[in-house]
Parts: sequence; C-alpha cells; structure tokens
Amino acid sequence: MSTTPHATAGAGAMHGEDAANKIRDDVDEQIFGAAFNGHVIRRFGRFMRPYRRPLSIAVACVVLFTASQLMIPLVIRTAIDKVLVPGVTDVRLLSLIALAFVAVAAVNALASLGQEVIVGKTGERILFDLRRAMYAHLQQLSMSFMDKTEVGRLMSRLQGDVGALQEFLDTLVTSLGDMLLLIGIVTVLLWLNLKLAALTLSVLVVLLVVRIIWLPGARRAFVQARKASSIVNGALAENINGVRTVQGMTREKINFERFEIKARGYLSATLRAAKFSQVMVPIVDTLTGTAMGIVVFVGGAMVLDGTLELGVMVAFIFYVQRFFDPIRSLTAQYSVLQRAMASGQRIFEVLDVPVDIVDRAGAIELGPIDGSIALRNVTFGYYPGQPVLRNVSFTVRPGEVVALVGPTGSGKTSITALIHRFYDVWEGQVLIGGHDVREVTQHSLGRHVGMVLQEPFLFTDTIYENIRYCSEGATREAVMNAARAVGAHDFIMRLPQGYETRLEQRGANLSLGQRQLLSFARAVVANTDILILDEATASIDSYTESQIQLALKRLLSGRTGVVIAHRLATVRKADRIIVLQGGSIVESGTHAELLQRRGLYYRLESMNYASFDDIPDDVLRAAVAQSSVAS
Repeated sequence: MSTTPHATAGAGAMHGEDAANKIRDDVDEQIFGAAFNGHVIRRFGRFMRPYRRPLSIAVACVVLFTASQLMIPLVIRTAIDKVLVPGVTDVRLLSLIALAFVAVAAVNALASLGQEVIVGKTGERILFDLRRAMYAHLQQLSMSFMDKTEVGRLMSRLQGDVGALQEFLDTLVTSLGDMLLLIGIVTVLLWLNLKLAALTLSVLVVLLVVRIIWLPGARRAFVQARKASSIVNGALAENINGVRTVQGMTREKINFERFEIKARGYLSATLRAAKFSQVMVPIVDTLTGTAMGIVVFVGGAMVLDGTLELGVMVAFIFYVQRFFDPIRSLTAQYSVLQRAMASGQRIFEVLDVPVDIVDRAGAIELGPIDGSIALRNVTFGYYPGQPVLRNVSFTVRPGEVVALVGPTGSGKTSITALIHRFYDVWEGQVLIGGHDVREVTQHSLGRHVGMVLQEPFLFTDTIYENIRYCSEGATREAVMNAARAVGAHDFIMRLPQGYETRLEQRGANLSLGQRQLLSFARAVVANTDILILDEATASIDSYTESQIQLALKRLLSGRTGVVIAHRLATVRKADRIIVLQGGSIVESGTHAELLQRRGLYYRLESMNYASFDDIPDDVLRAAVAQSSVAS
C-alpha cells in the first residue's frame, strides 16, 4: 500500500501523453463556439438515462406550461367575442369562462413549479453522478497521464465544467419550452387568421438576416472572451501558488503590472462579447413593436370593415407580444449553450482517457508473501525507442535492504515505479513474492508495497488522521508508537493540540523535516512487507536525518527495503548497494566492497563528502564524463 500520493519521475506512455495534451488550451478554444455538439448531447444523455421518469414528467410539465400559455389569449378572445361584444348577460357563460381562466392559470402555475422542482433536483443528481464518475476515473488514471496534466486543469473540469452542465440542463428545458411556444404561437396565429399572421410574421425575415450577420462576430467575441478568461485564470493561479517566490524576490509590482495587462485584455474581450449579447435585445424589441404595429393597424382596419373579430385581434396582440419573448430567451441562452458544449467536451475528454494499467482477466489477490523482489531482464522507458532501463536483473531477498545509487537519470526511480506497478515493463518481469506484478490485482499489491517519497504529502486533517491514512483501523496507541519509532512523538506533543492538531494545506504549519517524519510514521502504521524510500531524507536537515537514521533500522526491521538516496550516508549500512549508470547495473556490493573497487560508487562517494576544492581532478573529469553518458 502506498503511504503517500505519488509524484513519479519521468513521462508516460505515448497514448497517455496524447490524452494529456488533448486538454490543453488550444483544444479548449477549438471546441468552443459550437452551440450544439451531438457527441456531448449523446454522452450527457447516458447520465440522464437513469432519470428518464422524472425527466419525462418535467417534459410533460413543460408541455402543459406551454399549452396553458397558449390557452390564455384564446380564453380572453372567447370572453370578448362571446360576452363583451354581444353584450351577453348569461351568468352561467361568464362563470364558465372565469372558471376556464382560473383553471388555465392554475395549470400554468403548477406546471411551472413542477418543471422547476423536478429539473432542479434531477439536475443535481445527474451532476453528482458525473462528478463521482470523473473522480473515480481520475483515481484510476495511470501515472503516464497524471505526470503530464496540470492539476489546475483537472480541477477546472471537475468543478467549473461540471457546473456549466448544470446551466446546460436548465437551459435545455427552458429552450424546449421556448421552441414549443414559438411553434405553438405560429400555429395558432395561422389558424386564427392566415392573412394577418403572414403580415405579422414577415418581420421574422428581418430577424433571420440580422441573425446571420450577427452570428460570426458573436462567435469570435465569445471565443476571445474564453481565451482571455483562461489567460487571466492561469496567471492568477500561478501567482497565488508562487506567492512565496514572488514576495521573496519583490516581484509584486512587476507581477501586478503584468496581471493588469492580462486583466484589461479580459475586460476588453468580455465587454465586446457583452455588446454582441446585448445588441440583439433592442433589435428584437424593435421588431416586436413593428409586429404590434402591423396587428393594430391592419387588424384594426379588418375589425372596422367586419372581416376580423375584435377578440381575434386582441388575441393576436397577446400572441405577438409573447412571440418575441422566447426569441430573446433563446438569444441569451446561446452563449450558455456554447459554454455547456465546450465544458461537456472537456469533461468527456477526461472520462475517455484510457487507463493504461489495469488488472488482467483472472488476476489473483496477493496473499501473504515473503517480501522478495526480483527484476528479470527488464527493459522499460517512457517514450518509444528511448529506454530508461536496459536489460536490468537483480534480486532482493526477504528482509534485505538494497540501495539504488547512480547519477540522475540512471533509472533508480523508474525501478521503484515498476515495483509498485505504476507502469508496465516493455520486456522482462517484475516479481513480488514470486508473483509477476501483472498477474495480481493492483489493490492487493498496494497492501504489500509502501512508499515514502522525497516530498511528503499531508492532507488537511489532524496529525492523527494523517499518520493512519493508510490504515483507518489503526488505534491511537499504534499511531503514537509509530510516531515514537521515527522520533516524531516529542514535537507532536509540543503542538497546541498534540495529535489532534489540524494541519494546514499540505502541512504548511510544520517544517519540511517534521512533515517527512510524519510520512515515516505513516509508513510504520501501514506495516507493509516491502518499503521503498525514494530520496526520503533528501529534504531533511542533518539533525533530523540523524533521528531518522536511528529510526530506519527499526522501521526496516523484518521488511524488505529499497532505498534511493544521493546523500550516500543514508545507504552506507544497506545490505547491498546496486550502482546504476545509463539504465544498466554497473556495480553491486557492500559499501566497503564498492569503495575498494574505486569505480563509479567510489567517485560518487568522493564527491559526496569532499568540498569542491578537495575533489581530485581525475575524479572530477570522470564525473563529468559520467554525466555526459547518463544524459
């Protein structure tokens, strides 16, 4: 079981790289600008499918709501033509018309309420399912993808883009109602009077021409606003994350000036987009007034010469006034639909990222093992044709502590990543307890392999919960014993709330050495058969390192250990030291044996403990040559 989140070195497999690159900014902008994307609709439909019944009821409510809106002018028309104009005093007829009006108004209100409530609740459930699917998928994605993808981009998709789909669902229902209302009004107008309807609807030709002219400029404006937003958000996130560096280098004024340039660009872009959004409103209002004028003048003349009933003209006025409301609404919803389509595209891109490392069919649950590790003729790399490890073979016996040493880029961290099966080998085998790691389930493998990395990751929770992160069933006594074993108990007890002290983000209220001690305690509680220490003491001061050196002996007692360290004091007492160069094993032995051979390990040891001026020239030349080979 991994005791800390991983930040493995290196890149990933090529299709993981392609998937990561797919969610860069240029792709974001290419997919923005389409108000309808069939692929996104179909994929989103799969999440809507379990809620077919409530959504069907919501659609029925939309239909009833639209029908009731269409009925109100017809009821008014009946009242005018059957009661007011003839001067009818039939109380029964008046009562029926009044009841009809009340009934239609009641249906209108209830349908509207039902639509809002059902869509609201169902939408939240759908978005919950979507967030859960994204989170579950992100937890399973391979290191090859995570290595190449910025956390901020993933968070944007998990939060902002999912929220945009909430707007889409609301807009989808509203747009459906608007479209039904438009069709209904046109149908009723044509039914009431074909001639007057044709004259009234002639203004739609003007609206269509305006729309054709408006659309390309509006689309460009919306895309530019989106790009400017991405630039501002990126600059903001970068400066917040790097605030210590900014303040330490007194870059506040310069960074503010640069940010202001980006912010002003965003302001300009959003104002232009807002102008395109709002310009349609007065145009639609003008066309509404024109249509109303046609009804009043033409319809009024027809009423005067007896070819049109007064109630029909009044109904026309109501319908024409109502007709342009859904047009305004659909115009305003255009940008919402664009954002939703773009967000949906980005969300489903993440969900479509393939999981490289999966359990094979028939993979076994790894039971108790002896803790042995074996690499047999392993060749591996992150890019095709560029192997990092070349035909590497070695065995770590149960309970043995083996150190991996070598220049940067020699493949040390890659070996530990393969042991935990963050990646699969190109050739050869990696065996844990005699089992090929590809033949066992990843979950069971994780129970036997623990890792402590160079940069400790602590969660915003209590110290107690952080130490038992891998073993939720661990008792307080076990947690405290683990802290004592690594020398963390004393500083924990000096904190205001002891083990209940709540850590800030990434444990920022502790020193780096203290955070690393907690990650060591977490490894003790996890109690795995195999423990990997990847530069685990690199960020610790000499005093803290001396504490950890005392704890390591107890920590590794009875466990198989694989230790990576550039500070060779950490590996001196290892049972065996394996020296890597350019992805191959060049030396192997104890500390004393390797010093006697005066090979690469001897040169690394000389450079590790001597000042620069004390290093012999031949050692320096050999180290430079070694670095050239490694690179």
